[in-house]
Amino acid sequence: MADATSITEESLKTALTERLKAIHVEVTDMSGGCGQSFTSLIVSPTFAGQNSLKRHRAVNAALRDEIAAIHAWSAKCQTPEEWEKARAEAQAQTTSTTEGEPHPPLDGTVDGRVDGVNA
Repeated sequence: MADATSITEESLKTALTERLKAIHVEVTDMSGGCGQSFTSLIVSPTFAGQNSLKRHRAVNAALRDEIAAIHAWSAKCQTPEEWEKARAEAQAQTTSTTEGEPHPPLDGTVDGRVDGVNA
């Protein structure tokens, strides 16, 4: 089992890139830096032809040890085509390319941090 203290945004990003052949991965630590709650955006061609449940099962299997060691995990899983479409739609709605990029969902947070975390 993975040690919770060794789980970081970067270690999860590396694991997802290697294990799911992801072409783009964003991981955000939502726990104020203590490494117990993460959200992610994972873009992988291996998701093609899979429904949402199968995609999430693939992610959970790829990160079985890491997920067992943390408190909360959420993932948004897209194929490269879905990601490109989302990026194009976001850019069409805004003039700023940095604001127009799709990002992991930040639901239930305050400024990207879990409310009530003092870390």
